[in-house]
Amino acid sequence: MSETAAQRTTPGTDLTITSSDFTKIHFTHEQIQARLAEIGAQIDSDYAANPPLFVGVLKGAVMAMADLQRNVTLPIETDWMAVSSYGSGTKSSGVVRILKDLEADLLGRDVLIVEDIIDSGLTLSWLLSNLKSRGAKSVEICTILRKPEAAKVTIDVKYVGFDISNDFVVGYGLDYAERYRNLPFIAVLAPHVYSE
Repeated sequence: MSETAAQRTTPGTDLTITSSDFTKIHFTHEQIQARLAEIGAQIDSDYAANPPLFVGVLKGAVMAMADLQRNVTLPIETDWMAVSSYGSGTKSSGVVRILKDLEADLLGRDVLIVEDIIDSGLTLSWLLSNLKSRGAKSVEICTILRKPEAAKVTIDVKYVGFDISNDFVVGYGLDYAERYRNLPFIAVLAPHVYSE
């Protein structure tokens, strides 16, 4: 990775993101976009008769949601939900809080949750139950990343961008303490960054 490609200044701070913050790039911007094009085509096929309501999970799924929708030709609707089980650390706390609820009525609708990453699956398992309890006709999941080794519960995921190892990754919406979300690629965060 070149220094110019990885170097960014975090707005409102004097912190600079450099290539030394990462041990490797997992997926380039081009790889992510190619995979989203494949998923978008599959969504067009699967939901041709009844376009789903896309529910993006804030904040991590913002980039994925925008790019995925550009690859879907159906007349879809969008809503957002923010739930949290993370502090500023690298592990799920296991406690789910609703930070922003949906505005849409889910009764009788097909819903597609768009996530940035699934690791333990605890938060998503809770979210699935919550949305199904609102009367949705179906609730499916699309995630950019999934960590099979980190799973604590079994969740059926309809669309998976990439399966990855149990590394701590950032970029393309994924953060560490609100940093790195703006990077166009997904990279493994160097341990020295989060052990400081």
